[in-house]
Amino acid sequence: MATDVNNSEELILKAVGIRITAVRLLIFRTIRNECSGIFNLAELEERLPTVDKSTIFRTLTVFQERHLLDIIDDGSGSQKYCVSSLDGSDANRRHVHFSCRKCHKTVCLTDVELPRVSLPEGYLAEDVEYVVKGVCPVCNGKA
Repeated sequence: MATDVNNSEELILKAVGIRITAVRLLIFRTIRNECSGIFNLAELEERLPTVDKSTIFRTLTVFQERHLLDIIDDGSGSQKYCVSSLDGSDANRRHVHFSCRKCHKTVCLTDVELPRVSLPEGYLAEDVEYVVKGVCPVCNGKA
């Protein structure tokens, strides 16, 4: 069974044009299996204490460039990442994030539709980042 998982991870990385290395597979596997939703570099470094920090950062950059990860700026000052797709497509890439001002957690709201923004003539949008800030249901006492 583990072989099937490893093969699927290799296939995903190959499908988006990422050269397979043992460290890239380890990082990708850790993101898929141990990072729930949104994570930051420090959390990943904590889970992978034997992997060089600069290697982790460079690998995340490669994953982001190939659209496996999105970078989220939630205003916390710590760059965060979320898995955007498992095939490099835009299928799950553009979605809303919610950042709680009390517990400082940021979550993906993939079921919330992004609002359409009409830009003036001559403007070309290349990416959209939509972060809603407020109080989550746990901190709000509604969970």
